[in-house]
Amino acid sequence: MESYSALAAAYDELTQDVGYEKRADFVEKLFLRSRIPVHTVLDLACGTGTMTALLTERGYELIGVDGSEDMLLAAREKAQSLAGVPPLFLHQSMPELDLYGTVDAAICCLDSLNYLTDPRDVRETIRRLHLFIAPGGAFVFDVHALGKLEAMDAQVWLDEREDVYCVWRTEYSRRSRLLDYYVDIFSLRADGAWERSFEEHHQRYYSIEELSEWLTAAGFGDIRAYGDCRRRVPNSSDGRIYISCIRKE
Repeated sequence: MESYSALAAAYDELTQDVGYEKRADFVEKLFLRSRIPVHTVLDLACGTGTMTALLTERGYELIGVDGSEDMLLAAREKAQSLAGVPPLFLHQSMPELDLYGTVDAAICCLDSLNYLTDPRDVRETIRRLHLFIAPGGAFVFDVHALGKLEAMDAQVWLDEREDVYCVWRTEYSRRSRLLDYYVDIFSLRADGAWERSFEEHHQRYYSIEELSEWLTAAGFGDIRAYGDCRRRVPNSSDGRIYISCIRKE
């Protein structure tokens, strides 16, 4: 089964504690580092479009890109009632990003870049972003911190809601730097029966140093790393690390 085929319908309900408003606030602060005014924004790996919707209602013009048709369907439905310019949604993988023109800034939130488990795909994604971010524009993204991934090894999480029950099992390999998620999803059907689905998700750890090297090679500069939604140097307590950079002119 394609990743997020089953999870898409329950994704918003299961991620209510993500703190999207706080993350949107932080992303906007990092937009201030852009050398050009930010009006158009690419939301790469936009998922169900929650961040896309928040930024749209804050006055930005959004392009949402995701590799999952099911997640994009949820995003399009969410966008129907938005105030502001309706977002454009595109079904594309990150390394195959192809826009009609440039944007003033790009974001890639909630460790989405970690889903690219081949470093070549990360480098190609960064190269493609350089093509479509206007000179002087900003790229802001976040990735898993190493300590968070190591703590997730051999863990089990249960997430129970009224109409969905989700069991997450995780394994992290320090040797391969791969995190494997095994997700059992039980969804309540209209007839009162429960339907079980299963998905596997895989992520890879990338360090600040190697990401900075690839960003520099692609033509980005002024690269800075921050703690999780904090404008300070990352430390061991951060679950995610934010990185911002500027597309060189």
